[in-house]
Parts: sequence; structure tokens; C-alpha cells
Amino acid sequence: MEFIILGFADLPDLQIFLFLLFLVIYITTVAGNILVMVLIVADQHLHTSMYFFLGNLSCVEICYTSTILPRMLARLLTGDRTISVSGCITQIYFFGVLAATECYLLAAMSYDRYLAICKPLNYSALMNDRFCLQLEAGSWLNGCLATTIFILVMSQLIFCGPNEIDNFYCDVIPVIKLACSDTHWMVLLDFILAGIFTLPPFLLTLTSYVCIIATILRIPSTMGRQKAFSTCYSHLIVVTIYYGTIMSVSMLPTLDILTVLKKVLSLCYTVLTPLVNPSFTA
Repeated sequence: MEFIILGFADLPDLQIFLFLLFLVIYITTVAGNILVMVLIVADQHLHTSMYFFLGNLSCVEICYTSTILPRMLARLLTGDRTISVSGCITQIYFFGVLAATECYLLAAMSYDRYLAICKPLNYSALMNDRFCLQLEAGSWLNGCLATTIFILVMSQLIFCGPNEIDNFYCDVIPVIKLACSDTHWMVLLDFILAGIFTLPPFLLTLTSYVCIIATILRIPSTMGRQKAFSTCYSHLIVVTIYYGTIMSVSMLPTLDILTVLKKVLSLCYTVLTPLVNPSFTA
């Protein structure tokens, strides 16, 4: 009926310190991203496609970190590490929707920067308001649809054996491995969906930035190169942190000695990315 999320149980002397640390991170993340959204809405000069995507990314980051950190803070404060099966699946659902949405949103932002730098004469015509809304809506709809299908299948699993999750949130693979029934097809489905929602956006982002860097290097003046690069370096840093850590966790083998490393890397894409996004945006 419930799982036990081990989290940072192996660090009993640091529970209060970790609570205060993550509390500050959560407040800073939410406040910073809300400030970005307010500034974009209030300032008419920021009503462009680039800032439209940044505002939407801030909204996703707020929801993203709110899916993980409040429960983690409650566990650190109270010591109660239990979570119901339905609560765990609900967390997986929202985490999956937001992670998939962020992947495609980051790809849309890289395509926007590609058009702005490599196709400046056609930028306004190509990246119009309607196309921006279509990219944003498509990111959300794809994330919701795929995750809903996965969760509907996952909800049919029966859990009757071990119930400990050695992570700080309900991660998909550790939860699936706790099921009593055959889960090979579930692992395969997770692998396929993860590939669909990470590989194409990553390749699009990588291709866009290869073209962007090649174009910037052809700009004759140093000032021109700096101005062009300044419009995309913050997005590039966020993309590097997000994709670098999430792909590292996916590729690491399932070994007990790598559990701590996986937790640290998971913190990067669940906690660090939403935290640094407002800083680089500013």
C-alpha cells in the first residue's frame, strides 16, 4: 500500500542542514522564476519569441521543482519517508509530463536561436506568434499524452514485495522493479518513451547549436560575435546541465556502488536546472 523513499537516510546528522539547504533552494527557484515571468509579462520590449519561450520555461521549472522538493522537505523535517502507491505514481506522472515538456521546449528555444542568428532576414516571418504557440502547445500535449499512456499501463502493476526506493523521489525504474509481475515490457516501454522524448530534442538542439556556432565564427567583428553569442549562451548552459546529467543517469549501469552518484546527478536536473535558469536569464 505504500513505499519507503530512503532519500538521504544514510546521512542522519545532516537532516536539518539538508532541509534548510533545499528550503532555500526551493524558495529561490520559485521566486526567481516567478520574477522572470512577471518581468516578461510587464515589459512590452520583452514580448518576443525568445522571451515567450523563457517565460514558459520558467513556468515549467516552477512546476517541475514543486513536484519533487516539497515532499523531500517534508521527509527531511518529519522523518516520515512513506508515500502511498497512488501518491508515488502521481508524482511520476507529473514529473514525466514536465520532463518531456521541458525537453521539447528546450529544443524549440534552440530552434528559435538558430533562426535568429542563422536566418535573421526571415526570422520574424518564420517565428511568428502562431508558430510559437504551436510549438509550446505541442510540447505540452506530447508530454501529457505519452506520460498518460505510460501511467495507465503502469497503474496495472501489482506491488507485493520489497517497498524501498533508494532515491529522493519516485523514480520510474526503481518503482517498476518493485512490482511482483513481469516488468520487462514496462522497462522497454519506458526506454522507448525516454528515447522519443530525449534523443530527437537533443539532436535538434545539438544541430541548431552547431549551425549557430559556425555562423558566429564567420562574423568578422569581435563585438558582433559577442553580441550574437550573448543571446544564446545562457540557454546553452542550461541545456548542457540538463541533458548532460539526465543522459548520464540513464547510461550508468544499475549498481549499488553508483547509487550515490546517480542521486547527485539526479539533483542536477531536478533541482539545479530550475535554480540556475533565472540567473542565466537575467
